[in-house]
Amino acid sequence: MTSRSAAEYRIEDLAHASGATVRTIRAYQDRGLLPTPERRGRANVYGDTHLARLRQIADLLDRGYTLASIKELLEAWDAGRGLGGVLGLVAEVHGPWTDEQADRITRDELHGKFGGVQDDQAVAEAVELGVLEPIPGRPDEFLVPSPQELSVAVELHEAGVPLTAISGHLRELRGQVEHIACRFLEFTTEHVFARYLGHRPPTDADAAEAAELVRRLRPLAQQTVDAELARAMRTFATRHLQHHLGADTPLGPAPAAGESRPVLLAPDTIRAVERLVGPQNVAVFVMAATEREVQARTLDALATSHVKISQVDQMD
Repeated sequence: MTSRSAAEYRIEDLAHASGATVRTIRAYQDRGLLPTPERRGRANVYGDTHLARLRQIADLLDRGYTLASIKELLEAWDAGRGLGGVLGLVAEVHGPWTDEQADRITRDELHGKFGGVQDDQAVAEAVELGVLEPIPGRPDEFLVPSPQELSVAVELHEAGVPLTAISGHLRELRGQVEHIACRFLEFTTEHVFARYLGHRPPTDADAAEAAELVRRLRPLAQQTVDAELARAMRTFATRHLQHHLGADTPLGPAPAAGESRPVLLAPDTIRAVERLVGPQNVAVFVMAATEREVQARTLDALATSHVKISQVDQMD
């Protein structure tokens, strides 16, 4: 029985087999990411080891690793330290952070959900935001990564919110949520994961323990945000309704001393201020006018008090 001979590749053949370009392969060689090829005459000959290494590099790049960190991982592997634990940690971090399953929707179904009106601009914005993802070769069908998010947009639109306003709100919300996610990661890294990631790359044991912690801590961010959002919505929704229905509406306890209290202004007053300073500046104008009036009355009170004191002194 004869053993199968190992595959051999010229650099062009290796590029074709791996999906990398010749220029990329040479750059990896210069960085020390690939083993030195065998030299035969004036040509370099590559083998299955090089092909496997190129696929590993591509996989790690897809997972968000930089070339510098990939080099450290591969050097550790070449030195006899396995990558199993590290790749397990990477897989855990890249795993699903929600139980929600992606769905598909056709362009006609999408238009039907939003009143039957074709709005290519709104579809383009949804694609840009990642609410919809084009499916290669199927121009009239989209992947929906989060059906819940799409359902929220449908409900808001049915309630009368324009699609442009929904897109703008999502952009603003996404920035705020990304800030929360970054802060949570910084917090857990400082207090939990720093001891595992202090040496690069981590040992298999440390990486496996860190992966287990990721599984345990993964739902905590969602649970914390859900609880705090519910608390904030309860508080601010009550205040918002009080503001629009009137401060005397019995929707809850009166504000404590020092706490702000909503004040209902007459619609004619609001419209007059809008004409004067513009709708976006109403709150600032009312605040400034109120502060000015308070200061004026305070000065008047001081002046009146001073006059009364002077009159008493003259009588004495």
